[in-house]
Amino acid sequence: MSQQDKRRVLTPEALAMMDSIARSGSFAAAAREMGKVPSALTYSVRQLEDALDVLLFDRSSRQAVLTAAGQELLTEGRRLLQEMDAVANRVKRVATGWESELTIAFDDAIARRALFDLMEAFYQQAEDGKPPPTRLKLRTEVLSGTWEALISGQADLAIGTSAQPPGSSVVCEVLGPMEMVFCVAPHHALADFEGTLTSAQIARHRIVAVADTARSLAPVTVGVVPGQEVLTVPSMAIKLEALLRGLGVGSLPTPMVRRHVDAGRLVMKQTFQGKRVSPMHYAWRNTGHPPAKALSWWLRQLQSETTRRALLEQHEGLVL
Repeated sequence: MSQQDKRRVLTPEALAMMDSIARSGSFAAAAREMGKVPSALTYSVRQLEDALDVLLFDRSSRQAVLTAAGQELLTEGRRLLQEMDAVANRVKRVATGWESELTIAFDDAIARRALFDLMEAFYQQAEDGKPPPTRLKLRTEVLSGTWEALISGQADLAIGTSAQPPGSSVVCEVLGPMEMVFCVAPHHALADFEGTLTSAQIARHRIVAVADTARSLAPVTVGVVPGQEVLTVPSMAIKLEALLRGLGVGSLPTPMVRRHVDAGRLVMKQTFQGKRVSPMHYAWRNTGHPPAKALSWWLRQLQSETTRRALLEQHEGLVL
């Protein structure tokens, strides 16, 4: 029998029949429970056995005793029935205005601790005593990659974008300023230099840069002096580790490095660029319709100045 034939007989009704026979202990009792005649159940079981090419019940017993294969089908069948019920409930709740999935793209400079606090609060919502049916999907991006995820439709909400939206199809709001500080390890050659570092001085040393994750939009490079040796890494956390080890120099958000500076593991330096403050934003696509429930919840949280500041500053306990 083909795979399609197996699927045709392995129905929710057939799985429910197996469950009824196993619980009641006999075909006759299961037939009464299901409002059928015993011969109909016997025929259905034989169809299942033929389709799967296994024996599901021990024919030598007068009771409905499952074989090992039958027990496995019963166990998996019960699990599948529960999942089907869960899917049906989820679909019903999605029909009330919840998205089936919400994808959030966040710049790698956004504080993980604050992001996890928001996720925890999201899941603690209760409607009819149940948490939101929306599945959250997170993706980390860098520089233009955050915009690209949003405008390409791969994300529904972008947190930590640059100021200028790439088109009128998005709504962009201010998240807040992010101060960047230039750091070196205490054993690095520039650590003991006093005064403001010039472009020429910085160019003599390797810089650590996080790769822009954009694939279609033009990638952005920040802070690299022409001709400078570059160590490119995939994340802020790895860049921080590279700076701590003295593998290069570079800038990171002040809240991310503050505890390392206080502990003497990093040294902040003044540069020719002066104080660098990057305005950060959050954005979502303008579909012409009000946002659904999950996106609306996140947008309400982002209206709070406390929440916005936390997303920029709460880097303690950074999750790699």
